[in-house]
Amino acid sequence: MQVDRSQIELEIFPDETSELKELMPYWSGGAGSSCAGLYFHPDDENHKMVVAIRQSNMDDPLTVVATLAHELGHVILLGGGLIDHSVKDMEPLTDLLTIYLGFGIFTANCSGRFRQWQTETNQGWSMQRLGYLPEEVYGYALARFAHAREERNPKWTRHLSTNLRSYFGKSAAWLEYEDRVKKQPIG
Repeated sequence: MQVDRSQIELEIFPDETSELKELMPYWSGGAGSSCAGLYFHPDDENHKMVVAIRQSNMDDPLTVVATLAHELGHVILLGGGLIDHSVKDMEPLTDLLTIYLGFGIFTANCSGRFRQWQTETNQGWSMQRLGYLPEEVYGYALARFAHAREERNPKWTRHLSTNLRSYFGKSAAWLEYEDRVKKQPIG
């Protein structure tokens, strides 16, 4: 992502601590509402920007990569002065930046993850969502990214989850159709 490592510090924070509540006054610590990562830009330019990830996420490599890509997107957009923190769509824009910078497979696959589990006595399932965009938007954005690069049937789509591959396929077909319509003579 071409982020200057000397300008940032990487930290791992424990889950839902009082320090986190102090850092993020808008944070509400209800079950399932905790953030996966943090970006902090100090007022004092002598200090480094901080990118942090929640400790419990360290066991899931996909979540680690997606979260770090998003937080480094903040370093680029917010730390680089390209966008203001108060902009309404700042978080979704940061997720879109991860696609543009080549990390879209990771962030998209974390946008909706279905998991099943089973032990000798129990079984269950869970649905986990990470990020600020729905799977449909990720599918379209990835198709738009591939289309702009003139990639037809890119091999990397095999790494997308089933839902995302479907949304990508429908979006890619629509973009191809749109191109054909534009090329047809009028009248």
